[in-house]
Amino acid sequence: MFDLVFTEPARETLKKLKHCRDLEKRYKAVKKALRFLSENPKHPGLQTHKFFSLHGSGGEDIFEAYAEQNTPAAYRIFFFYGPEKKEITIFAITAHP
Repeated sequence: MFDLVFTEPARETLKKLKHCRDLEKRYKAVKKALRFLSENPKHPGLQTHKFFSLHGSGGEDIFEAYAEQNTPAAYRIFFFYGPEKKEITIFAITAHP
């Protein structure tokens, strides 16, 4: 199990999803993906993969996990491992362009 640490922008996005009726389905998908991420970042449903065009502020490798698939503007979760062992930092939750 990993503890999830959220940056302020990621926390704000999650809060927005939670409180907007129109985004209820998306909120549930993101929450489910976050649960999978904390249990097993390599869960097949997340389709986790390294995101090569970004690095964390400390040079960390960035990964992308799918919260939704086959959906217009499907939500993605961007994260890196750390800063502590058994921690994952969620730095962005965003709709795929």
